[in-house]
Amino acid sequence: MLRERTTLSDTVQQWRSLFNQLEDAAVLLGLATEEGDEATIKEVTGSVQRAEDATDNMALARMLNGKNDNSNAILSINAGAGGTDAQDWVDMLFRMYVRWTERKGFKVNIVDYQPGDEAGIKSVTFIAGGSYAYGYLRGEIGIHRLVRLSPFDTNHKRHTSFASVAVYPEVNEEVFIDIDEKDLHVETFRASGAGGQHVNKTSSAVRLVHLPTNITVQCQQEPSQHRNKAIALKVLKSRLYKLEEEKRAEEKQADYDKKGEIAWGGQIRSYTLHPYQMVKDHRINLEVGNVNDVLDGNLDPFIEGVLLATD
Repeated sequence: MLRERTTLSDTVQQWRSLFNQLEDAAVLLGLATEEGDEATIKEVTGSVQRAEDATDNMALARMLNGKNDNSNAILSINAGAGGTDAQDWVDMLFRMYVRWTERKGFKVNIVDYQPGDEAGIKSVTFIAGGSYAYGYLRGEIGIHRLVRLSPFDTNHKRHTSFASVAVYPEVNEEVFIDIDEKDLHVETFRASGAGGQHVNKTSSAVRLVHLPTNITVQCQQEPSQHRNKAIALKVLKSRLYKLEEEKRAEEKQADYDKKGEIAWGGQIRSYTLHPYQMVKDHRINLEVGNVNDVLDGNLDPFIEGVLLATD
């Protein structure tokens, strides 16, 4: 309740701020026009455009009215078919989502990072922390396909790689998830990958297996075993919470018109680098030719397109 009140208060303040900005801009534009001040006119026009963009973003946020939409998002990206190319694809997707997260002004907190055997990443889990992070990112659940000339093939043949993206709302303290200790199998091991100075020095990494569901979560990014266990437990609770939500309400699995489109087996988007360049979202038939721009984090056309299609 407190979080909802804070969010509502922030929204009201944002609208008031935009209204005041536009009022000031109108007055300044009138004066600049009378005086023929081209520099000021250009500056005011730019500020009005920024205010319009902010208005669009706030209108978009109004569509994020799901029960968990205002939560932080936990993203897990895992390599599928494609060997080393698939692991490199996970690395590319991870970079893409981090870039998008940073563009939004959200925080990135890596929970688990499993490097590839030769290159790339086998799997990575991170938290995107920010207002409506889960609401924005829940539409990214599914299979992402990459088609390109493989940099790992000496014959430079075209390869198709797959990676799965899972997104969970981070549970907060207000949500009670009871996990019986006897239902948990706890393992500790030495950290590997992107873990800083503590990598491979101590058995600080923690792996949790929830026996009733066989859900496995691990965390190795903190130097403290206790801290890693706490983070892993929070991620596990988030996954169990989402699982229960899906069981109780089928619509939680159907953010789009057809349930199968966002299921784990659903291929939602293709990224083609050869023989032509195109990113296509198969759910809304949106095609973008600038693949590099998308891979650099410009996901808003897809995220907003899906939200608008399901509003």
